[in-house]
Amino acid sequence: MLKTLRSFFIFTVCLALPAVLLSYTGNDKYVLPQFWGIFILLGALTLGLVVAIGLVQKRHPELYAQTFLIMTIVKMLMAMLLALLIVLKTDVDRPVFMLNFFYIYFLNTGFEVYVLLRNLRNQN
Repeated sequence: MLKTLRSFFIFTVCLALPAVLLSYTGNDKYVLPQFWGIFILLGALTLGLVVAIGLVQKRHPELYAQTFLIMTIVKMLMAMLLALLIVLKTDVDRPVFMLNFFYIYFLNTGFEVYVLLRNLRNQN
């Protein structure tokens, strides 16, 4: 579990670096103010998923795949609800918002799949 949490921390730092570099180099038009809120929320959802998967793997390994799928669907629905609320309630540059949102969402989903495959490989 510690290895997974360490991997998540490293992943999160690497995910934040491009946005920080864009902000510090004066390219703020590519990083919306909502970016960090989305980043924190999707990061927290991903962390919750990774921790839940780790706990289920130890206690009920037969429910591992089902738990992963359920948690991923819940995360996806919450992320899409967040995107809908931001687009409807705020005045954002929509192409830049979609770029920011999907950058965070797809890379977090990729990390989840990486953790799933790594854990399944360790079971065999």
